[in-house]
Parts: sequence; structure tokens; C-alpha cells
Amino acid sequence: MRISSTNNNGAVTLYLEGRFDTMATAEASKEIEQQLKTCAPVKSLVCDASKLEYISSSGLRVFLSLAKQYKDFRVIEASSDVYQVFEMTGFTKIMNVEKAMRRFSVDGCQVIGRGGVGVVYRIDDDTIIKVFREGTTIDEVQTEITMAKESFVLGMPTAISFDIVRVGSQYGLVYELLKADTLTACLKREPQCVDEYARLYASLFRHLHEIKVPKGGNIPSSIEREEEAVRIISRYFDAPSTDLMMRIVQAIPQGDRLLHCDLQTKNAMLQNGELMLIDMGEVGYGHPIIDLGHSYSAMVSLVGDYEQIIGLPQQLANDIWLRMIQYYFEGQSADFIKHRTEQIAVVGCLRNFTWLSLSNSFPDEVIRHCQEIFAERVTKRKDYILSVCDTFKDWTLE
Repeated sequence: MRISSTNNNGAVTLYLEGRFDTMATAEASKEIEQQLKTCAPVKSLVCDASKLEYISSSGLRVFLSLAKQYKDFRVIEASSDVYQVFEMTGFTKIMNVEKAMRRFSVDGCQVIGRGGVGVVYRIDDDTIIKVFREGTTIDEVQTEITMAKESFVLGMPTAISFDIVRVGSQYGLVYELLKADTLTACLKREPQCVDEYARLYASLFRHLHEIKVPKGGNIPSSIEREEEAVRIISRYFDAPSTDLMMRIVQAIPQGDRLLHCDLQTKNAMLQNGELMLIDMGEVGYGHPIIDLGHSYSAMVSLVGDYEQIIGLPQQLANDIWLRMIQYYFEGQSADFIKHRTEQIAVVGCLRNFTWLSLSNSFPDEVIRHCQEIFAERVTKRKDYILSVCDTFKDWTLE
């Protein structure tokens, strides 16, 4: 039997390969103990059983001992035969054991969306799959499912994943969306219908922002997430820049509305005349200015390769967003809408850089480019930006 391990800041994974039978138990137990000592301090422990062929009762006792020592201990990727042993002996009732996931291939599949956390593929007319970027943990995938389910119950029109799968070494979420197209694809196919799609886009935002999130659920505070993102990217920016970003966040009013926080046209799919949301990893609650600011940062003021990231010509993307905001504030004066758009743009300029918190592996040239853009768009306009932040308090919620 072979045992190896990885250690990610105390989050340890043990990889077990071969037969965990009676003869192997004593040696395996010593090897596990030694590897855990090397990884100390261990904050969490996962055993990857994807290559475990067999487990005996003595092997089960080793798992039981580990479960008693480490809180939230989990066994993952257990084959059907191995999982059946855990289940028949009652171990699935006393520890978290996860059966191996179905394997999926996206070779030759159409890419319908690409973002910071993964890529969305069309598998067939009825099915899409979101493949998360390398390094995403199963806990992060489960969090997205939890957010989708809670948001759906509250009234957010979202597709619910019915399966977590493996795509190579990455995780994927499979969704059933019958003959649905992204709003991006609809716009590219029918640019002459931009006004009609802008109305739908605005209606989706308004619908979300009418939903109040009750206290005590799993949906997190978007302001707290923004603050955490600024703290993470402070390693890329000097203290005055970080302080300026934090001042923008802290000027945002509190709120209890349901927010998607990444509502680009590629994250909304049109099915039977209704827009459905498919990317729920950043769902939160707070003030609508956060949601609209995040959308502005993608559709209008994006930092990066526009057509590759958004999938639309920049002029068309700008057009639908500006039409959308007119419909979102329909009935208000032109001066009112101009004022709100200025406020949204300031929050958008923050999001243009906090997305760097999504990964630890961006190339140096990407970081330098963001630093240069920050100096041009934010530092040079500091007085204006802070003056707009002072007006955030006039955006009250009923």
C-alpha cells in the first residue's frame, strides 16, 4: 500500500493507493502518523480514496481513529466497492464519506462562457457544465450549490446543478438548461434586439434587488467579502492605494437585498423568454450598488482582453449596459440616472482590481497592468472618487 500527502497551509490531504487489508494496516498506520507529524499543525484532514482498491475492518479502525482526532475529517472519492464497505458497517453515519464522482469529458464541446473561476461548456441541447479552475476545492463547489439553492428559494431565477463531476483533475457542475443560450450569445446573434434584451436584463436586476435576505441564513455579506478582497490584494498595492480602496468599500451603505455580484451577460441564460443565472459563486446580500458596480466593471470598464473575457464587441456590451441602467431607473430624470451611474462607476472601479483576489497565480504582467490602470483610473481621480463616495448615503432603500 502506498501513502502520500499534500499540505496547503494546514489543510492536509492523504492519498491512499492499493489494498488497506489486515497485513498492510500496521505499516500504513505508522506511515500515516509520520506524514501527519511532518505536516503539523494539521487544521483539517481529508483522505483521498480514489485509488484505494479494498479496505478491511482493521483499515476502518484507522479511519475511525483519524475521525476522532481531526474535526471535519472526510474520506473522498471512494469507489463504489469501498464506499459500500463504509456504508454496510455504518461508518457513513459517523463520518463524512463521499463516493467517487462521475468522470466527464469536455473534448470538442462548445465554450459558452469563460470567467475568473472557470469555463462553461455546452454539452448538448439540454445540458451545460461549469468546469472550475484548477485548485478549486470541493468545499468551494459545495458552497456554490448551497448559494444557488438558497437563492432559488428566495426567488432568484437560477438553474440548480444536479451533479458534481470530475473533468480531468478539476471539478464540474452539470446543469439542465433546455435549449438555453447565454444573453451574450443572443446579443451576438441578434444585435438589432439589444433594446429588448436590455429590458430583460434590467428586469432581472430589479427582481433580485426587491428580494430581502433574512438574517441567519448561509448567504454572506457582500460588504464583508469586498473588505476581505481588498485585504487579499493589498500585497499588490501600496498602503495609500489599499487605504483608498477600503474607503470606497466602507462608504457603501448597508443593505439586505439579494445580489448576484457577477451579473454579466454571459452569466445569464435565456430559456423560454426568462433569464436564468448560472454562476452563483459570489452571491451575497447588501446594497444594490455593489451588484450594479460589479456588472459595470465587466460590461463597461473591464481591465483585460474585452472580447475574450466578455465575449462581445465592447461597443455592443457598453450599449446594452447603458440601456439596461435606463430601464432599471425607468421613470427617473436624466440627471438622477446620471448621478446614480457615477456612483455605480466608482464601485465598478473597485471591482476592476478586487477580482485579483480570486487566484494566487496571476502572471506578473497582469499584476503590473492592473497597478498601472489603478494609478491612471483611481489614484489620479482620488478627490473625485471620494466626493462621489460621500454621496452614497443618498441612495436609500425602501
